Amino acid sequence: MHSDFLPVRITQRLGDSPRKRGCETFHTCPDIFELSDGNFAVIGTEATAVLARRFPQDIACADHERIVVITRETLIRAKRDIPDA
Repeated sequence: MHSDFLPVRITQRLGDSPRKRGCETFHTCPDIFELSDGNFAVIGTEATAVLARRFPQDIACADHERIVVITRETLIRAKRDIPDA
């Protein structure tokens, strides 16, 4: 874990829990959390190797970053909890 994140806490889940979305196996259960520093953490399927070369050329993914995929349903259900500003 990056040392800058050590004091950060999860303050809330955005949207419904994976169980409420029908995830019973916990094999692929994306989730979104708000952190105490105002940032967001996303649990998703790691897809950096596959998607990085498909993004426009002005998009960069640093060595410490990963592209993750979440389901459309996960983001739509989180929308109500995402602040406008």
